[in-house]
Amino acid sequence: MFLHKTLFLSDIHLAADTPDLFEKFSKFIKRIDQTVHAIYILGDLFDTWIGDDELTGFHQEVIKLLQQITKSCPVYFLPGNRDFLIGKRFIQQSGVQFLPDETKILLYNTPILLMHGDTLCTKDVRYLKARRVLRHPLFKRFFLSLPLILRQKFAKSLRKKSLRHTKTVLPEIMDVEQKSVECKLLQHKVAYLIHGHTHKPAYHEFILDKQIRSRYVLGAWHDPSPAILSWSEDGTKYFIPF
Repeated sequence: MFLHKTLFLSDIHLAADTPDLFEKFSKFIKRIDQTVHAIYILGDLFDTWIGDDELTGFHQEVIKLLQQITKSCPVYFLPGNRDFLIGKRFIQQSGVQFLPDETKILLYNTPILLMHGDTLCTKDVRYLKARRVLRHPLFKRFFLSLPLILRQKFAKSLRKKSLRHTKTVLPEIMDVEQKSVECKLLQHKVAYLIHGHTHKPAYHEFILDKQIRSRYVLGAWHDPSPAILSWSEDGTKYFIPF
């Protein structure tokens, strides 16, 4: 008799010009067996997503991969800062189930908070201001109404600005702030938080209101061994260096 387990991953950053990441993700999908109860992708499945109408051959290949597993194993997708424009068409075609950021789940009778993680980086004021603009419904509606070629140019320009920002800002500014973590744990009344975004896989344990709290940070797939969190139904938790 085997134990079921649930897998958590994020920051795959799939793109047509990084075939190695697609190959790594394809191998991961093919290794999913009957022991896997569910899969949660906590943002940045794609390096860039500018609308469901940009369904290139590469995007279709990713959809086919997801279709292979969603027929037998539920796959949940929570958007990240790179792919928050993923819409209903992709969700329907791929078979994944959409989750909003800050989703609380009950996993094997344990309440857990799931996030992408970018909103926890509260010291990075410049990024959070830009995020509020980009995520505003009016801006999203306007952006998606633009011709595809203009959206591609805008995304390319935004990516360059993001790279400049990353190079000029201190690493600790772009990292998660502990006070933000504690606030979310108390707000959602949970002892566990799982997120990605920072590309700094780790396990953090601390005391908050006389209770042990835990934060699991998932790894990025451009690393040699991305950290995937496995959570078994008996409570066993460990990172899989895929």
